[in-house]
Amino acid sequence: MPAQPPKEPAKPEAPASFETGLEELEKIVKDMESGNLPLERALELFERGMKLSDTCRKQLEEAETRVEILMKRAGEVQPQPFKT
Repeated sequence: MPAQPPKEPAKPEAPASFETGLEELEKIVKDMESGNLPLERALELFERGMKLSDTCRKQLEEAETRVEILMKRAGEVQPQPFKT
């Protein structure tokens, strides 16, 4: 039987909302601050936290851009899709 390649760890999904991501990030910080984690678990949480932080930052930047677009319209407040 041929050897199967090692499975990659499952990639956590992006949070459903900014608030959900922020809550998960806060929980990760509390868990890591406890100091009671094995090294491997601490590294996993750190990696997940960095990804969540990046996702939340991008969501905030997109929201800021949408607000700027709305404010620049002289009195005409019409939502416009955000183009990446």
